[in-house]
Formats: sequence, C-alpha cells, structure tokens
Amino acid sequence: MSNLFYQAQGRKPTLDQSRGVYMWDQDGKRYLDGSSGAMVCNIGHSNENVLTAMRRQMEKSTFGYRLHFETEASEHLATKLANLMPEGLNKVFFVSGGSEAVETGLKLARQYAVTTGQGSRWKVISRAPGYHGCSLGALAVTGYAPLTAPFEPMMRQMPKIPAPRAYLDGLDADDPATGLHYADMLEQKILAEGPDSVLAFLVEPVGGASTGALVPPRGYMERIREICTRHGVLLIMDEVMTGAGRTGKFLGSDHWLARPDIVVMSKGLGAGYMPLGAMIADDRLVAPVLDQGGFAHGFTYAGNPLACAAGLAVVNEIEMQGLCANAAEQGDRLLARLNGLMQKYELIGDVRGKGLLTAFEFMADRNSKAPLPAGLNAHQRFVDIAYAKGLIVYSRRTRDGTHGDHILVCPPLIVSDAHMDEIVEGLDASLAQFSHEIYTELKAA
Repeated sequence: MSNLFYQAQGRKPTLDQSRGVYMWDQDGKRYLDGSSGAMVCNIGHSNENVLTAMRRQMEKSTFGYRLHFETEASEHLATKLANLMPEGLNKVFFVSGGSEAVETGLKLARQYAVTTGQGSRWKVISRAPGYHGCSLGALAVTGYAPLTAPFEPMMRQMPKIPAPRAYLDGLDADDPATGLHYADMLEQKILAEGPDSVLAFLVEPVGGASTGALVPPRGYMERIREICTRHGVLLIMDEVMTGAGRTGKFLGSDHWLARPDIVVMSKGLGAGYMPLGAMIADDRLVAPVLDQGGFAHGFTYAGNPLACAAGLAVVNEIEMQGLCANAAEQGDRLLARLNGLMQKYELIGDVRGKGLLTAFEFMADRNSKAPLPAGLNAHQRFVDIAYAKGLIVYSRRTRDGTHGDHILVCPPLIVSDAHMDEIVEGLDASLAQFSHEIYTELKAA
C-alpha cells in the first residue's frame, strides 16, 4: 500500500535512475522518455553541467527569501531570460510552476489596469479547448470540461473563443483566410463582451495537451496581435509548454510576428531539475504597478536560488548545445516519420506539430473526422501499450476533453537520429498491437 495519491488509482514501477533520453526502473527495465515527462525534460535527464551548477549553489545557499536578500542566481537568470525575450519584455517574476506563472500574468495584467485608470477591464478571453493550469484562477481560463466542471461553483469562468482546429472544420490551415476566420472570432468576442471590460487574451502559440500540438493557421497569430492592439487588450503568451526551445525557437511565439505583452513559462525552463517558472513582462506594465505601492502577489519560493541556478544552467545548455536548432531539425524528421505511420495505420486521422511538440490523433474515419468511441479509452490504452514496450508517450482527448484521442510525441531536445529511429520503431510496434485490439473490439460491437 502507498500513502501517496495523485490523479488516479493504479501503481507504476519505481524509478531507479535517468540518463539522457532514458529512464530505468528498479527491475532494470529501460524506457525511452518520448514525452520528456510531461513535456518538461527539454535537455534530457541528469545533465552533468546542470547538476554541477546545482551542487555549487547548494554549497552556498539553498534559500534566500526575496524580501530579505537578492541572489546572484535569480539576478543572472532574469538577465538571461530578458535577453532572450522580444524587445521590451525585460521584467521577470519567478515562480515554481506553470499554474503559478499563469496566475502571476493574469494578476499583473489586472493590477496594471487598475493602477492606470482602466479598472473596468477584468475579463480574460482564452480558447476552448485550451489548458492553462490547475489552480482556480488558471482553471477559469481553461477550456477543458473534465478538469473545470467540478470546480465551476468555486470560480468565475472567463469568456472563451474556439481554438483554430481547421483540420476538424474542413478548412485549409495554409490559407490566410482560415487564419483570419478564427482570429476574427477574438474581435467578435471582445465586441460582444464590451471592449472596456476586456483585459487580456491568453493563448498557447502551439496548442498543448488539450488540442495536441495544434499549430495556428497562417495569419492567425499576426491578426490576434492586431486585434489586441486595436482594442487595448493585453496579449499573454502561455509558453509553459512551448517555451525553452520546444518548438525549434526559444519561444513558440518567436515563429510569428506577434509580440506578446506578457510571457509565462515553466516546464522546460527548469527542465525537471527543480520546480521553476517565470512571468516576463514589458516594463511599461510593471513600472506603474511598482510606483503605486507594489505588486500584490507572491509565493514563498519565488526566485529560489537553487531553482534559479538550475534554470540558468538549463538555458545555457540549450544555447551551448544548439538545442533549438536540433528541435527544429529533428521535429521535421519526426513529423515526416509520423506521416509515414499515418499512411500505414488507418486509425491515425491527423498528424501535426512544430519542432519537438508533435502529435497524432486517432479517428474512426478520416473523411468524416469521426472520433473513436469514447468507451474504448483509446488514448490511455495506447499509452499503456507503448509503456509496456519501453516507450513513454503522453495523451489527452482533443475534443473538449470528452471525445477524440491524441498522442503527444515530444522527446527531449537532445534526441539524435538513432533515438528517433528507436521512437518510431516503438510507435510502430505499439500501433500494430493497438490497431489489432481496436478493430477486434469494433467488429465485436
């Protein structure tokens, strides 16, 4: 019996050690981490340079409360991040995870509005499906019913617009008209809510777990930037999953001309070595807040020196190893291989992604886009099959969390050609077993 509990019942093998892209349980079985944990371990496991930086910091200090001391680690990481951001985003607030980062961005936006005479602005528009965290504030901007529904009486739901799922709507994602079609839904929502009441638009540059590596249609990102500027709405980029090189650039939004006002990051920033996240904002938003008495917000571990030392070493590894470029190159290769698997297995109805944030979606019929019956629990079944074969992947449901099944394939950015071959071989073997099982059950039904 275990005294621990998390999302569900069931037990897993006990982890013994991790190195690079591999993990071993205590029985000696090896697993290839094909999802970087939960899209976290961007530089792989047990990187010696990061461990050395952490040991060095531990010998000096493991904690320094931000109201008592400045720390070299937090100052140096803040400077490093500011230099990697779009011009003007030069103020950094550290947190311990993605939900905290999102909450921090939302609260800074609101306090900026209040201190600049725009107190009527409080609504944050986001997308459905969309996932932004599990705390109540982050859930209010999340569009994923299985996670939000139980807690709706406890929070104030924020307005949503549809995610740009062109492939499900039968639209051409490469046609600029498609991008404008979805982006203009933002303007329609702003006008419907009342422009003076809308504070911000929160968006993942490339969709994460809720939409399975959804890449926006051509022209979408630039258009939402124009709309936000026109109506005085702040654009907040949720880079919790896409940041730190995952999509082939340091920020996912760097692929488009859509400069954010606020960036929120986590996951790959700490890369699994320490809990770490950050909100980075334009100084024009921070200055009036600090001038009016300060930011009414904070966490005990904000700017923890050990976490920041690890984060700085992680970012240095991303730069020194050229991992953004490797993510772009290997991501193209992975997408091509996934498309090859799609030709082999009819149950794969769509392949998508950018860099090493990729996914494929199961469908009962490609032409109609009909999902597999929800009762088959296909996404979890495939994950379990792959896990038994020593390949770790990640899954969720694409269609509002209740139907549709997608598999995220997001290995560490250090992945090599040989690793990629091993990943695809594991997927192929898992798909063969999965397809046989699913078709057998569908015929029996």
